[in-house]
Amino acid sequence: MSLTRRGLLVTGGALGAGAVAAPAAVAHDGGHPGGRRVRTGFERLAADGYGLLTGERIGLVTNPTGITPDARHIVDAMHADDRVNLVAVFGPEHGFRGTAQAGGSEGRHDDPATGLPVYDTYLKSGRALAEVFAASGIDTVVFDIQDVGARFYTYIWTLFDCMVAAALAGKGLVVLDRPNPVSGRAALGPVLDRAFASFVGREPIAQAHGMTVAELARLFNAEFLATPVPLRTVTMSGWRRRDFFDATGLPWVPPSPNMPTPDTALVYAGTCLFEGTNLSEGRGTTRPFELLGAEGVDRRWAEAANTLDLPGVRFREAYFAPTSSKFRGRTVGGVQLHVHDRAAFDPVRTGVGLLITARASWSGFAWRPDQWIDKLTGSTRVRTLVDAGADTDEVAGAWAADLEAFRAVRGDHLLYR
Repeated sequence: MSLTRRGLLVTGGALGAGAVAAPAAVAHDGGHPGGRRVRTGFERLAADGYGLLTGERIGLVTNPTGITPDARHIVDAMHADDRVNLVAVFGPEHGFRGTAQAGGSEGRHDDPATGLPVYDTYLKSGRALAEVFAASGIDTVVFDIQDVGARFYTYIWTLFDCMVAAALAGKGLVVLDRPNPVSGRAALGPVLDRAFASFVGREPIAQAHGMTVAELARLFNAEFLATPVPLRTVTMSGWRRRDFFDATGLPWVPPSPNMPTPDTALVYAGTCLFEGTNLSEGRGTTRPFELLGAEGVDRRWAEAANTLDLPGVRFREAYFAPTSSKFRGRTVGGVQLHVHDRAAFDPVRTGVGLLITARASWSGFAWRPDQWIDKLTGSTRVRTLVDAGADTDEVAGAWAADLEAFRAVRGDHLLYR
């Protein structure tokens, strides 16, 4: 851990495994209620004059969430600043400027606004991605993307793949930290079995990991990379583990087309499990992942879900007609989640409870034929237990030991209190 002359907190590979950064000084912004605002890793890097990157040719991995507090894209800001030598941009799923839908990217092109070459990282890993880094002429990869806190949200695995590829290509890697929008209080849910590894989960972390991207980078480097990358992380100031996104004072940019608000992120780690079923997960509505349903579902699902008395959430009978994805243009019945106590709310247990009650209250319930649910949950256990008639406590008990072990490892890599 080191402090630059202007107080920029930087952690590197030499940081002891059990070390935790001291709470950074709180930044003040009179325009935010309570006068407190989080300063992101990028904001602190820029305020330091990009001193950490002096003399290096920079390639930036980012997307529309890589913005300044006044909502300017960081690529535009860095390109216009002579103090940093930005020579390439790398776009993940959905693309650098965010023009592609789920499962798509923008491809190789030159950015019209800056003229910078934009390289596509989506579905590239290992040697293939290392070759992209080598061909771009960069010295250092810088990562700045807003995560949402769930193992199956692919940007954290873009980070992992970039770390592996940077190590193979002999490049350094810098992570500019941003808040976990659903707080960093706890890790929740099942831990991935490596036999089920995919781009929605490459390594054994919990379904709701409760970490920031800089903390994840430290964990990946120490626990999962065969050859660790030269890693530097730039921390935030003013962020506390109990903070949800609305406490940060930062603007929200949808990280992907179906993540429109922080409320979506709050439920996503649980209700995304419905991607593994024949029910709609609310894509094509104004409340994706908060609305769930299918043709033939009626009030009995909401009634059954409410009898579970899950903490922090209630369920309302709901009807909607998705404009895309499952049941496009057709009216379906289902539930809407209403989280009334987000500190008590457990999205993963809630998602499991909804799977159990959907199966019990609707005769048409089915898993996707490709068993996608096993990729999302990280093993066969959730699916087989639900099929066997287990209740929510029994399903959660099946992952308890693995989760406890992950929490112990996770604790070694946390940067904030």
